[in-house]
Amino acid sequence: MPSLDDAPAPYASLTPDLVLDALASIGFVGDGRMLGLNSYENRVYQVWIEGAGPLVAKFYRPERWSDAQIEEEHGFVFELAEREIPVVPPLVAAKRSLHSFQDFRFAVYPRQSGRAPELADSDTLQWIGRFIARIHAVGTLERFAARPAVDVDSFGHEPRSFLLDSEFLPPDLVAAYESVSAQALDGVMRCFDRAGDVASLRLHGDCHAGNILWAEAGVAGAMQSGPHFVDFDDARNGPAIQDLWMLLSGERGDQEQQLREVLAGYEQFRAFDRRELNLVEGLRTLRLVHYAAWIARRWNDPAFPAAFPWFNTQRYWQDRILELREQVALMDEAPLDVD
Repeated sequence: MPSLDDAPAPYASLTPDLVLDALASIGFVGDGRMLGLNSYENRVYQVWIEGAGPLVAKFYRPERWSDAQIEEEHGFVFELAEREIPVVPPLVAAKRSLHSFQDFRFAVYPRQSGRAPELADSDTLQWIGRFIARIHAVGTLERFAARPAVDVDSFGHEPRSFLLDSEFLPPDLVAAYESVSAQALDGVMRCFDRAGDVASLRLHGDCHAGNILWAEAGVAGAMQSGPHFVDFDDARNGPAIQDLWMLLSGERGDQEQQLREVLAGYEQFRAFDRRELNLVEGLRTLRLVHYAAWIARRWNDPAFPAAFPWFNTQRYWQDRILELREQVALMDEAPLDVD
């Protein structure tokens, strides 16, 4: 097994005092109360401010995104907010939304409360679909210039190569993973070939239920009821279906019905290219490969061994191999039927 112990932990110097000092440097003076929120990629804190309510401070993982890439994310969210789409843009202080303090870059957000959406409810799915369509309508106006795209290389070939070269895989499973992951990526390419030349636009990029907060108007400062989309940290260029498929779960029939409801709302505001249905299982496969490599790359961050204690066990990699074998078969099935 590899050792990343020699690499510095990315947040080792991010102490509570540094968080408070960083906020004070842009005019937000904390009263000493602070709560760490659920986030692995970045560090996110709810901080109580003197004479005001709590704010959310997000400290970006060093070396993941460039300043230009973060600023593009912020710019996209500002565009959406200006069109009264329920997103949570960063606050502007000293004429900037992205700030730096010592070794860290950070942004500050208003606190948005809410509960998980009820994805078993058809009205909820349609409501979410309407707002995703409006996000995509804005996303088509231009493309990200600095941020990358959802593609087979960055989500498939590169993370696969990283895993095979890093020795995270148990030696007796390397050959099996190498073979099945190659088959899986061949299947992904067939999915993209069947879809053809679909449009690419600016996306949320990680639009699963955990990044949608359901709020009630007037509760905890919410201006309107319904879904509020948060955490655009993974915003990229890509096909519209990338922001839809992660809302689906269950057996094939369940997923088809869920997607029908989402599209019933979506197509009130924007047409959906049915060719993109060929990409659902391909994009799911890319996420599986990328996710394993994502954990491996972060293993020197103490939050990851604590959160994913099952990672790097024999059983974990056996399950990943089985999972990819199942995906190879699924990618050769007909796409979901939503008509």
